[in-house]
Amino acid sequence: STVVAAGMVLTLASNSLGLPIAAAGIALFILLPVARVATMLFFFWRARDYRLAAVAALVMAIVLLSYLLGAR
Repeated sequence: STVVAAGMVLTLASNSLGLPIAAAGIALFILLPVARVATMLFFFWRARDYRLAAVAALVMAIVLLSYLLGAR
């Protein structure tokens, strides 16, 4: 949120400087949940909790499929 806010403030100050920063903040909003699921997959697998690792892997597969279908 701070990155997006900083980008918005910079956009108001100068038109072209803040837009890439705000876009990076939006990308962070998208990437953080994906990173969290990937981390949990790693830790569940390491703890040998294969049921929850399978759930995390399914969520990752759904996210990847959604990305691939949306990118077309």
